Amino acid sequence: MGSHVQILEGLQGALQPQGFEVYLFQVGWYNDILEPSFHLSYPPDTLAFVVLSAPSMFEKSFKPFLAQHKLHNLRDPIDQCVAHHMGLVKERFPQRKIDIIYDYELHPNRRPKVLMQTAAHVSGAAYYYQRKDVEQDPWGQRKMFGVCVHPKYGGWFAIRAVLVFSEVQIPRLEQTPPIDCVPAQEDRIRLLENFNFNWRDGKYREVVAVEERYSVEQTLYFSTPPAERRKLLDLWGQVHPSPPC
Repeated sequence: MGSHVQILEGLQGALQPQGFEVYLFQVGWYNDILEPSFHLSYPPDTLAFVVLSAPSMFEKSFKPFLAQHKLHNLRDPIDQCVAHHMGLVKERFPQRKIDIIYDYELHPNRRPKVLMQTAAHVSGAAYYYQRKDVEQDPWGQRKMFGVCVHPKYGGWFAIRAVLVFSEVQIPRLEQTPPIDCVPAQEDRIRLLENFNFNWRDGKYREVVAVEERYSVEQTLYFSTPPAERRKLLDLWGQVHPSPPC
């Protein structure tokens, strides 16, 4: 059994019961389709993984985390939960050097440290639909952002982190392409328009028949402005109480 299989199984064992999914890729697959300014600074055969949160993460990880840990006021609660579980992953691999890059991390020039949707695409986790995937582009000079679609969850998921095992090189790794679950051109147009023009209504998330989606409670949480989410958790009684003075 290759070391990459053992690492993948270890990650899955740690994260899948918590509502996360893990997909492997080589750094070179990611770098090969991006401009040099976005490249990850590792050898091309370096082993890396994309971590997604499935809809079940809210109940399996986030609520238990809130009940057991005191929140730091200056950090997003979901980010704190994800960082907690990535820290547990590091503990599971004490002999490995793991660089963790979170979805919100930026370089000093404000450029993302990782283009998470590109990483998800090259890992086979979710198909990254962009305007180049539409043959008859109807948008002219208008800027259109792309969006990933998962074959099971549609748009009801989030890409949380990339884990780079910086000292593990796997030269002949076979790439698994993502599932093209929106093959029709009219559906791709509708997907991109819903995402770019009406993303708040969430219709882009339902472009495919999904097996699992966010609960009403979870949808409310993520639709609440980040600055107001702590108040919502307090209202729900989900925040771990501070110890008495």
